[in-house]
Amino acid sequence: MIKKILLGMTLLMSMVSCTEDYTDWGNPQSNPEEEAVSFGNGSVTPEGVINLADVTGDKVKVASIVAPTSTKDTYTPSFKINFDGQSFDIDANGNMAKADLVNYITGKFGKRPTERDLDATLDAWLSNGSTAAKMATSAKFQVKAVPEAPFIDAAYYLVGDLTGWGLDTKLKFAHSDVDVYEDPVFTLMFTTTKDNQCWKIIPQGNVDAGNIWAVENAPKGVVGIEQDGDNAMSGKLLTTNSKGNKAGAGKIAKAGMYQMTINMMDYTYTIKQIAPEYYLVGALQDWKADKPEYKTCLMYAETPMVQSYTTKWNGDANLKIMLGSDFGKWENAYGSATMADANTPTGSLKADNNAGAIICPEKGAFYTFTADFSTMTYKWTKLENQNPTAYEKVGLIGVGGDRDNDVDMTEVTPHNWFIEKNIPEGSFKIRANHEWNDAANWGFAEGQKFSSTGKLITSGGSKDIKIAAGKYRIFFNDITLEYAIIAVAE
Repeated sequence: MIKKILLGMTLLMSMVSCTEDYTDWGNPQSNPEEEAVSFGNGSVTPEGVINLADVTGDKVKVASIVAPTSTKDTYTPSFKINFDGQSFDIDANGNMAKADLVNYITGKFGKRPTERDLDATLDAWLSNGSTAAKMATSAKFQVKAVPEAPFIDAAYYLVGDLTGWGLDTKLKFAHSDVDVYEDPVFTLMFTTTKDNQCWKIIPQGNVDAGNIWAVENAPKGVVGIEQDGDNAMSGKLLTTNSKGNKAGAGKIAKAGMYQMTINMMDYTYTIKQIAPEYYLVGALQDWKADKPEYKTCLMYAETPMVQSYTTKWNGDANLKIMLGSDFGKWENAYGSATMADANTPTGSLKADNNAGAIICPEKGAFYTFTADFSTMTYKWTKLENQNPTAYEKVGLIGVGGDRDNDVDMTEVTPHNWFIEKNIPEGSFKIRANHEWNDAANWGFAEGQKFSSTGKLITSGGSKDIKIAAGKYRIFFNDITLEYAIIAVAE
């Protein structure tokens, strides 16, 4: 039976609907761990350190309560526990909702599983169904708790057949500068040149210890999967399998370029094969990504991992990046890992719903935006020439052997041109303003072989771009002379 609460003159004088006026029954004070504090003529004794990982139910006991006594049987007692001005329900046995405690701790301190000391007080309330009054507040005491979270190391590395099963520091998973317990997602892009490439993941602790294969510090050791040789492209990560043995190695069945993402809060992984085809979405193209025809702002490949785009960044000058295969999937869009970096010259990338827009440091200026997907970073580089030659028209000349009529491209952003067209087998060049001008006559260099991406040269010495018949999406930047010619499957 719940103990009756002391009513006294304080209650009789202050009984109002949900009043916050009260008189402390004891002076707040610092108290040693597990020392009882005053609560009217009762007491509150905090529990020892609470490891929330060990709490399996919905409730968690945070204190033992000896409630003050009362002579009023017609009023129902209830309790509130207060942390830093926030109040939560707690029962007479000192149990509160686990979710409330977890949410408060993680909101104030983050998710890192470190002991947190919470200053608390306990309120006693009385109610007769129509009115309620707070009539007693305990002295201050401390609730000590450790958030529930798995071990997450500072960094991780991919090893396997592609590294000869040795450590290659270039295959370090990229991560933002945010605490790993607030951002537990690590990302790596890599290329395999052979089929059936097996892999495991090495934590930073093993590297620091000088033994990448250490398992004695499980669950902090080598990370793998349940079944050795499983080629699943997503699943659970672990350090020890269900039989108590070392985790198995995953397998990538086909050679190619891949993006691997690991979430170490829930110990999961996803692997997807990608083509290094990245598009900007943002103010420069009205944030449209619901149809393929909005793929107009292709980044130019310096390497498969390093992509760039040069233009005058007008309007809000903000953007995100989408893989061609993920176009329209905002949950997979790359953006700023931290809002603090959003409009700085450099920053970190991340790809999830919480990624922020990336903003050019100077609106209305010419910059090159470069994203390095091997390090998951980006940078802005201001052009020295802020007044590049502008052209009224840029187009293809020579398509189908026609040297008299240009096929005009569309200027999708300042100095970036685009066209999607069926092109017969043959050759063409790119020129400005429907005329032959050595300064704006672009083609291949002598001996340059066809590639889907690269750079053109200008002047009368440029050569035709030879191409097989097909439907193509063609991109060209008249400042950097970068191009991309992407075949469209029909």
